[in-house]
Amino acid sequence: MLSEIPLVRPSTPLLDSINSPADLRVLDEQQLPQVAEELREYLLYCIGQTGGHFGAGLGVVELTLALHYSYNTPDDRLVWDVGHQTYPHKVLTGRRDQMLSIRQYQGLSGFPKRAESEYDTFGVGHSSTSISAALGMALGDKLAGKTNKHIAVIGDGAMTAGMAFEALNHAAHTGEDLLVILNDNNMSISPNVGGLATYFSKIWASEFYNGLRENSKRVLTKIPHAWEAARRTEEHVKGLVSPGTLFEEMGFNYVGLIDGHDLPTLVSYLNKLQKIKGPKLLHIITQKGKGFAPAEADPVGYHALNKLEPKPPVAPVNSANAKNTKATPKYQDVFGQWLCDMASQDERLVGITPAMCEGSGMVDFATQYPERYHDVAIAEQHAVTLAAGIACEKQKPVVAIYSTFLQRAYDQLVHDIALQNLDVTFGIDRAGIVGEDGPTHAGSFDISFLRCIPNMIIATPSDENECRQLLFSAYQFEGPAAIRYPRGKGTGVKIEEKMTALPIGKGHTARAGKDVAIISFGTLLPAAIAAAKSLDATVCDMRWAKPLDHELIEQLAHSHQLIVTLEESSIAGGAGSGVNEYLSEQGIVLPIMNLGLPDRYIDHGKREKILASIGLDAKGIEASIKQRLSLLDKNNHRLANNSI
Repeated sequence: MLSEIPLVRPSTPLLDSINSPADLRVLDEQQLPQVAEELREYLLYCIGQTGGHFGAGLGVVELTLALHYSYNTPDDRLVWDVGHQTYPHKVLTGRRDQMLSIRQYQGLSGFPKRAESEYDTFGVGHSSTSISAALGMALGDKLAGKTNKHIAVIGDGAMTAGMAFEALNHAAHTGEDLLVILNDNNMSISPNVGGLATYFSKIWASEFYNGLRENSKRVLTKIPHAWEAARRTEEHVKGLVSPGTLFEEMGFNYVGLIDGHDLPTLVSYLNKLQKIKGPKLLHIITQKGKGFAPAEADPVGYHALNKLEPKPPVAPVNSANAKNTKATPKYQDVFGQWLCDMASQDERLVGITPAMCEGSGMVDFATQYPERYHDVAIAEQHAVTLAAGIACEKQKPVVAIYSTFLQRAYDQLVHDIALQNLDVTFGIDRAGIVGEDGPTHAGSFDISFLRCIPNMIIATPSDENECRQLLFSAYQFEGPAAIRYPRGKGTGVKIEEKMTALPIGKGHTARAGKDVAIISFGTLLPAAIAAAKSLDATVCDMRWAKPLDHELIEQLAHSHQLIVTLEESSIAGGAGSGVNEYLSEQGIVLPIMNLGLPDRYIDHGKREKILASIGLDAKGIEASIKQRLSLLDKNNHRLANNSI
């Protein structure tokens, strides 16, 4: 058991000999525990150097080894759910020496990615997709006449989503030879592994038992109701010693509970299960953060880590610098504080999150107002319609959700909330570029997919104080309202404790200039102001993507020669598109340039580096505007005349 992250690369002689799962499979089974030990130490070293998802990968070291040892990957299709746990998989599938680039710009992805490796059979990042994908692969391979195996690995948290149960239901209906491995790592489904359960699991996975079962089935199906009675008796016996009754009722051959860190047992079960046809579910128990004492003690805190940095010298605190020691809050913390403050003023407020309590800054709210707090697990669709139902009873639900996960509940947002014009407020976290987590987690599209929905209003705060005030403003609106804010820290502005309702659909001028007007939506405002200085451009903080400040837009259009819209969201259908549409409706013709996220998925890396690479830092914004002015000049557009 390790208690510290290695600062130098550990010695890993066996692991270094493995450049693919084929190399792993030539080892004696007795060597696998040593590989597991070396792999765990190497992962700790790599994450210390790069940062990244932590506990989940440590918890599946033995499972990953057993899967690649027992199955003929990549021909046998191994599908991981979510992907937080796939660092061991990456190490064993030819990417060991690239691990120090993980989640960095132009380095390895932190999630499975089909373009990265043939062993990454399905790109993931969102939860509860593995069973559907693996079943689809099984059906596709069957049509192609292939006989390879298909395995889906899903966690107990991901199993809470409706999509997982939809896939289980269909898999049982098709009868395909599919193995689902339920990796239970926080005891939310199962009791402790017991001797009786383990004993019966060995029986249920044995060739003798399954052969006897099939022979009995052939005989008993000839006698009316006999097989059905025998099958139900079997299910009831299993239900006495395991939690598998639900899966048996759905049509799966359930085997469990199994110690997911016992390599010989895992290999034995996987080999046996390959000989059993039809849909099967293997239920294993693992420890998140296994092998690293601090992570075992605090699996939530060690879900992910920043890389280890040298500790800077501590400056002595004196009266001159004491005022500057307060840390700049993250936007999620601004939201969390507002939520508590708002709840203290309005007893109708109800907070809802789909398994994002810590990430959305709701821990204090959950503690202070437990009766008004609902974590619905990984069930975004349910979270949104639950909010709709609460709003029907004159309460004031606030849904805290990441931008990328709101995509999963789009129909519920349109049909259950907006169509009925229900009073639900959405705190949309992780809007825009999210950095190291990459395109699966980027909040690129929320303005585009929200702006087209009738009855919605959308706030785009430019700093943490404006975030607090716009949360308050949107909450006062009696209808569906969204406030989008980015991942990470704010700019360090003073946050006013008093909450003031800002006029809905009204922006303001942040810098007065001439000729060029930059219309900024959201937290790129400081970059816009910096770019505007050398151009002597006007900058407006719009605050709202919907409704737009039509009066301000018209004023700018009639007093400037070029309108530039700026947003950290998709250009296609975004806030800038709304400005274009309004000017077109009014018959106002002048040069317009839309700056925002390009029409492609943007890979992972530091947010600042990504913004610079797509021209959304101050230097890039300035360069784009100068290039457009040069083009206008070439085409004989005169800056002195605003009617082109």
